Amino acid sequence: MSCIEDVYETILDRRDHPVEKSYTAYLFEQGIDKILKKVGEESAETIIAAKNGENEDTIGEIADLTYHLLVMMAQQGITPADVEEVLRSRHTKAGNLKDFKSVDKNS
Repeated sequence: MSCIEDVYETILDRRDHPVEKSYTAYLFEQGIDKILKKVGEESAETIIAAKNGENEDTIGEIADLTYHLLVMMAQQGITPADVEEVLRSRHTKAGNLKDFKSVDKNS
């Protein structure tokens, strides 16, 4: 089992068996709006750290973002295996640069 899977399993356990003073249980108690707000905040903090070239800070922010994404995934019933499957299918696909360029123009 990978570290991501271990963290995800702990998140599921906190969701299903809340522990007093658990930040994860608190997020689930607050609901999807709070969880998504944290995903947004951590995304912005990751972008700023990367822009500033602070690798140590960027790594910490990526870890925070990953954790909050895993909480969101658990709330939505999405597993790391679901994401891994999509990544694996994209990784083996070649010649899709044209598709990405058209998406980039709209963002």
